[in-house]
Amino acid sequence: MDFERSNSSPGRDPMSGSPQYCVTTALRRSAYPLRTTEPYADRSDLEPLSRLVEGACVVGLGQATHNSHEFFTMKHRIFRYLVEKLGFTTFALEANWSAGLRLNDYVLHGKGDPRQIMDEEFQGSYVFWNTLEHLDLIEWMRAHNERHDRKVQFMGADIGHAGEELYDRVLTLAMRHAPRLGRELAPLYRQLRPEPGAGAWPGHYLAKSLEERRWLVFLARRALTLLRRHPWPDACSHAWAVRHAKAITQTWTLYAHDLDDPAQLAQGLLHRDMAMAENTVWWRLRTGHRMLLSAHNAHVAYESFDPEHYPRVLGAFLRQYLGPRYVNVGFTFHRGSFNAWNEANNMTAFTVGPAGGHSNEHTLDQIDHDDHLLDLRTIPARARAWLQVARPTGVVGTVYPVATPLIRLAHSYDMLIHLREITAAHLLA
Repeated sequence: MDFERSNSSPGRDPMSGSPQYCVTTALRRSAYPLRTTEPYADRSDLEPLSRLVEGACVVGLGQATHNSHEFFTMKHRIFRYLVEKLGFTTFALEANWSAGLRLNDYVLHGKGDPRQIMDEEFQGSYVFWNTLEHLDLIEWMRAHNERHDRKVQFMGADIGHAGEELYDRVLTLAMRHAPRLGRELAPLYRQLRPEPGAGAWPGHYLAKSLEERRWLVFLARRALTLLRRHPWPDACSHAWAVRHAKAITQTWTLYAHDLDDPAQLAQGLLHRDMAMAENTVWWRLRTGHRMLLSAHNAHVAYESFDPEHYPRVLGAFLRQYLGPRYVNVGFTFHRGSFNAWNEANNMTAFTVGPAGGHSNEHTLDQIDHDDHLLDLRTIPARARAWLQVARPTGVVGTVYPVATPLIRLAHSYDMLIHLREITAAHLLA
């Protein structure tokens, strides 16, 4: 079934058998109106978040598309509120660990040009992050740090690419603290690191044969083992060197799977989400920061809507590792626009009409407020039964058109933010 958008409006929910107005009335009791998605507007309408995320050290914020303006600006807005009111200090993105390090250097120290860093790091499927909206967030973080003693930081949790930054940092730390080890690592990393001037980095991995990729992951693991075992005088720098080497190994392990084999692809995607969770938890434990984690709805959720291809997702791992100290917020929308690759692999702005009558979004859109935050954990029993049924829900990844997944909202998210209308984000590339 394609992404279902129509103007149908049934009076009864055919799956639960309850009059729809009763479900809507029950949902309304747990909804909080949102005045805007823009980050620089008054944020007093976000006050309910103080109670809703109380005790959480990681808050996962999803998005129903990979590239819509309002999802990105709402995350910026929420992060500013969490920083100013609740002491959050890290914005983590579904982006490479190496990209996070480079952007964090800018956020903390003003090092580099964020536009250039984004252009170099946000390649392949990460091109969807190369937007004016993310640049605005990063520039705000830098400005905040220039004015405040409590610094905010930027972190990349993902593993799609191990940039040169990682190899340089590991070797620099090793040569400073354990020169003999540094000399052992150098020839291993020489075979692994991206070649200068090689062009777009996704081809660095997939142009190699599967046999060669599996040999290279062996080298990455060998380097990681040497680092872990070697005596090191400074525990802090050693921990960071090991983590950078771990990120290199995570990336090469991902590409050691045969991505043309559906079963191997599923294992690769499982490895990716588990690695993102491990990186997030490591950062949390190492820094002590409270974190906002920005990723797609499919990742921050507790339940996979496509278990054949995504056996277990990031949110499920984070709940396993952190328990109730991880909470998540999914995003839904009624109509609007987004950027995605079309069937010819060209970036295109798509527009879809109102949500179909049997969809989750159709009912969510009946709540009085144009945009609203909904706490699914406090929903009355009548509506909770409705939320536990899998229904068509608009989720768009990197490619469109796509089949509409069936999602059980109550099993997937703690909270939802429903937006009446969205527009395509502003791509910089």
